[in-house]
Amino acid sequence: MKYELTKDLQTGNALIDSEHRELFRIINNLQEACAKGQGRGKVEPTAKFLVDYVKKHFRDEEELQKSVEYPGYSVHKKFHEDYIIQIEGGADKILTHNADIASLAELNKLIGILVAHIRTEDRKLASYVSTHDK
Repeated sequence: MKYELTKDLQTGNALIDSEHRELFRIINNLQEACAKGQGRGKVEPTAKFLVDYVKKHFRDEEELQKSVEYPGYSVHKKFHEDYIIQIEGGADKILTHNADIASLAELNKLIGILVAHIRTEDRKLASYVSTHDK
């Protein structure tokens, strides 16, 4: 399944949307490498980059939230903390199980969680930022 930043996932915030596009690009590259059986040579650095980029993106979102005193900051941050643990585990499973079907299914489940978060929470955040930007 190829992931795209469709209209229902766009927040209207340039930073958030550009980072979501990059996340989807990385996820698509990882899935493509796994599907082609490209082994650890391509899968391992892509999985690591995905985890690192998720952390960077969440830091950027949290800084944005703090800059506008977003009232949902603590709940949003908690989601980020929990998700990082999950995505690190998913990346580890892909590597230790040689990108088998079960580990890829786990990754898709985690991406589904992220997409749902983008569709609801990140869109709320972007809406708040657009009206409270200092």
